[in-house]
Amino acid sequence: MVDYSKWKNIEISDDEDDTHPNIDTPSLFRWRHQARVERMAEMDMEKDEFKKKRQSFQARLMDVKERISKKDGNEEALKKELEKIEAEGKELDRIESEMIKKEKKTPWNVDTISKPGFEKTVINKKAGRKPDENLSEEEREQRMKQFVKENEKLCKQYGMLRKYDDSKRFLQEHMQLVGEETANYLVIWSINLEMEEKHELMAHVAHQCICMQYILELAKQLDVDPRACVNSFFSKIQHCQPEYKAQFESEIAGFKGRIQKRAQEKIQEAIAQAEEEERKERIGPGGLDPADVFESLPDELKACFESRDVELLQKTIAAMPVDVAKLHMKRCVDSGLWVPNAADLEGVDKKDDDDDEEEDSENAAGGKEKTDDAKSESAAKEEPIYTGVSTEDVD
Repeated sequence: MVDYSKWKNIEISDDEDDTHPNIDTPSLFRWRHQARVERMAEMDMEKDEFKKKRQSFQARLMDVKERISKKDGNEEALKKELEKIEAEGKELDRIESEMIKKEKKTPWNVDTISKPGFEKTVINKKAGRKPDENLSEEEREQRMKQFVKENEKLCKQYGMLRKYDDSKRFLQEHMQLVGEETANYLVIWSINLEMEEKHELMAHVAHQCICMQYILELAKQLDVDPRACVNSFFSKIQHCQPEYKAQFESEIAGFKGRIQKRAQEKIQEAIAQAEEEERKERIGPGGLDPADVFESLPDELKACFESRDVELLQKTIAAMPVDVAKLHMKRCVDSGLWVPNAADLEGVDKKDDDDDEEEDSENAAGGKEKTDDAKSESAAKEEPIYTGVSTEDVD
């Protein structure tokens, strides 16, 4: 059963009692209030004094017990003092019991009938934006890599969504996606799709990317966390004015144009890089590109290299001025188009048969004709001979 008796003895508020017309009501209320306040002050003072006595009793009790355990002093005197202190403790217990009974009998009033449940007021507000972190480029790149590693699948799922409601629900379920990292990932993905000529898919991913960028921009304007702007943006874009919708579509079109331009730039960069790597592989021992050197040769020398005709090369070189012949043939050697004195190099295979050795010696002598047409063609490929230009001049 619930005990309702405590509600029977409540002291009413000072200004709610009916008084006789001949009594000065304001003065009566003031006296009542003052008497009640004084009674409460006296009770608080009694509690404070009792608390001090209880603390003193506990301190003396512990001190005597400690001295008895250590046998510090007269044991009989310490025991008598302990009995005296314990008697004081019993008296304190009796006084405390009476105080509790007295407090229970004291009528409740407007000051004691209730106590505040909260001593401070908490107002809900949107979370503020995170300040820009002073991160180095390496740290930002590392954070982006970690984000992609953990959320790449979710980013692609968001990028493929078609309806605003689905996008809003998806972001609300995966709040970690609402940030710069997702926008950056969608930009990179859009560029890659355009490079792969997947234009329609690129256009859709670009739309989702602009949605994310609008959310981030809205959070920046309101100075709140971007996650608090997801619902606001999608509600606004679904029920927006025609001017806002036109601006949104214009932003998407401009973004797609920038994506297409950047994709073309990356393609050209990739082609240029491949050509540069191919050119580096072609570079001759003297640091020249054989393709460039070949293009710079006179037409008569080009014909000699294209036909691989050694006799024609000898005649062409002989007909040219010595300085010009030296210049062209030195560039051919530096580019690897021509390898002079190949038989004297260490790369000659010592296991060739006697016919090959005889062929090499004739080529090294510089100028002896070969009767065999097949051997002449082989010599033109491996061991160049040019009349009027010595090895020392070329080097």
